[in-house]
Amino acid sequence: MGTWDIGPFDNDTAADFAGDLDDAPVGEREKLVRRMLKRAADSTDYLNQSDGERAVAAAALIAAQYGGEPTCPIYGPSEPLPTFPADLAMLAVDALDQVAAEQSELVDGWFDASAGLRWRQGVKRLRDLLEPPIKPQEDALFEI
Repeated sequence: MGTWDIGPFDNDTAADFAGDLDDAPVGEREKLVRRMLKRAADSTDYLNQSDGERAVAAAALIAAQYGGEPTCPIYGPSEPLPTFPADLAMLAVDALDQVAAEQSELVDGWFDASAGLRWRQGVKRLRDLLEPPIKPQEDALFEI
């Protein structure tokens, strides 16, 4: 079927990734998420669609632990996931940056689609959950 909506698990690749997580031993699930995020974050050339879709799904799993939307009950993982370590949030931010970059097949795929703007907003929302804005410093550390 391919892609049927704009959500992180609304495509065959992400749904298959959720199935892979369910099939993986409990102790391997974090490693699988980390591997998918790292593959996208470390992409120096063109990020292919399937790696991008897996990265968005993995980022959504981490964002859910930061108050984001729960994962899709139909196509997302059905088995329990571990509490992900904090360093995965920054890795997810790096992966989402690559997903949203010009060298991403996902960006190309959503460029002409009528739902493309909503998809990009969804990716930005995930990113914002994972990397909250830095609060401004109120006091000077020293006098000039």
